[in-house]
Amino acid sequence: MDISTNEPSTPFEMNTISPEMLELAKTMKVLVVDDSRTLRRLLIRELNNVGITNISEAADGIEAIEKVKAETFDLMLLDMEMPELDGLGALRIIKSTPELKYLPVIIVSAAEQFEKTVECIQIGAEDYLPKPFNPVLLRARVFSSLEKKRLRDVDRERIIQLQHEKELLNIEQLKTEKLMLNILPRPIADRLKKGESNIAGSYPEATILFSDLVGFTKMSAGKTASELVKLLNDLFTRFDKRAEDLGIEKIKTIGDAYMAVGGLPIPRSDHAVIVADMALGMFEDVKAFNDKNGMELDMRIGLNTGPVVAGVIGFTKFAYDLWGNTVNTASRMESTSENGRIQMTSMTHDLLTEHFVLEERDFIECKGLGPIKTSFLISRK
Repeated sequence: MDISTNEPSTPFEMNTISPEMLELAKTMKVLVVDDSRTLRRLLIRELNNVGITNISEAADGIEAIEKVKAETFDLMLLDMEMPELDGLGALRIIKSTPELKYLPVIIVSAAEQFEKTVECIQIGAEDYLPKPFNPVLLRARVFSSLEKKRLRDVDRERIIQLQHEKELLNIEQLKTEKLMLNILPRPIADRLKKGESNIAGSYPEATILFSDLVGFTKMSAGKTASELVKLLNDLFTRFDKRAEDLGIEKIKTIGDAYMAVGGLPIPRSDHAVIVADMALGMFEDVKAFNDKNGMELDMRIGLNTGPVVAGVIGFTKFAYDLWGNTVNTASRMESTSENGRIQMTSMTHDLLTEHFVLEERDFIECKGLGPIKTSFLISRK
């Protein structure tokens, strides 16, 4: 193998290299691969002359592959002609291995290996160095390759940072969406995300539920604020889970009062049935709550069916709410009901007679509404 040079090995003119590149050279790790120890020594000496001192050696392609899999390098000088595994074969393995393909490789080849050199460039070699090599050309191509790698590393770090920022943004967006869905029905939240600002609509028929805890004031008198919040959260979480299972929209809680609706914001024909099931189930939840906490809470519930207006109000804090006489009447059904019972209007009664046991009542005087014919919901048939 001819390792002679046309020029004597002299120190590289340092003023031809930028201070930044000289500093870069001190941190770079280079692998020199050649079956000739003499040529490896010659290459290492030239690299040392420009400040590259962190250099490893490999005597053939197989040893080179083992080294780059075990250690991280910034550049490889790879001889073309070697026994067992030549430079072309080693390069193919490197460029087909995901964790290695970013390693810059300079092929060192003789003139008669030009076709193989071209193939190496096509596979992904960074550059090539003809033998016998010129020291100035060697240093120029080494620094060019190292600078390209540095820029690629900067780009990869930027991409990684952008991906990280995107992941953080996605997490925040998911948190925002989850919070929004805790406040608003999904169809309404989706419309808000699309940029709609005035979301309102009239619905010809929906069933409203109001409930109020009996004995809550007495219970709260003996509890700290944190204990009271914890107990209310326990009970209302039970209600929320039941509403979600039945497809009912919780509208809001005010103190110990709970409001929900069936048939909104997506209309459904069985709105009265699912709200009746909700009301009966809420008494089961109160019983389970009392058994767990040693309480004696009771509850009144009122139901009413009819047309409503629904929409989003608020600028800094959104709220999905309902308006109309149907809502007011449902509230009156709760306030005039008896403890432990579910009172409803005739509108709701007529929609439940097929599936539920009902108990008719006389007319009930409701403030602001006059006498209203009502019934009690007893159970499922």
